[in-house]
Amino acid sequence: MIHNTSKSSNPDIEAERLNQEATASSLTEEQYQRKMQRRKEVQEKRVAQASQEKGLIIVNTGNGKGKTTAALGMVLRSLGHGYKVAIIQFIKGAWEPAEKAVLSQWANQLKFYAMGEGFTWETQNRERDIQKANEAWETALNCICNPEFRLVLLDEVNVALKLGFLSVDTVLAGLEQKPSDSHIILTGRGAPTALIERADLVTEMTLVKHPFREQGVKAQPGIEF
Repeated sequence: MIHNTSKSSNPDIEAERLNQEATASSLTEEQYQRKMQRRKEVQEKRVAQASQEKGLIIVNTGNGKGKTTAALGMVLRSLGHGYKVAIIQFIKGAWEPAEKAVLSQWANQLKFYAMGEGFTWETQNRERDIQKANEAWETALNCICNPEFRLVLLDEVNVALKLGFLSVDTVLAGLEQKPSDSHIILTGRGAPTALIERADLVTEMTLVKHPFREQGVKAQPGIEF
């Protein structure tokens, strides 16, 4: 038997409660419909309360796969809306990813800067890694400050910060120079605490299983590159 509980003043909490209650096998069709009607009302209230518009600072971090992939989904959305986008790669620049080939179809909207020379174990030259990271940041800052770009993706910049190739304070100061309606995405493992605190949206990808670690499966086209 499902007992009625008092409605929460927090629409997020009430939405989650309704979602959980709706899974009960003892619900009649009429009870289910009533809960879904209430769930619809709660959702409409949540949407109505979110009336503010602002440019976001977005961080995709964590040890799990998918940080850049998720960011590229936002890139595609922005391109679909006709916005101009800039992508600056800080670490993986030595690669020629399939994404770059696909995105080249939007040459009039997209600027793609592959600034890195590969992973640190491949370059084996810390001073040059620092130099390239700072060159990439200068390019990134120009894009961040350019009001023509609605979205700027700083791919693997968190890794450059984690390794000390870039100053966290320098990057935070640069982010403050962005136009009020532009969005900045920063990807990579090990995002520093100060960046996470400043960001508007933070997603941590959690690694549960990976075929490279558990099965020795190599990187494959269409999945990793």
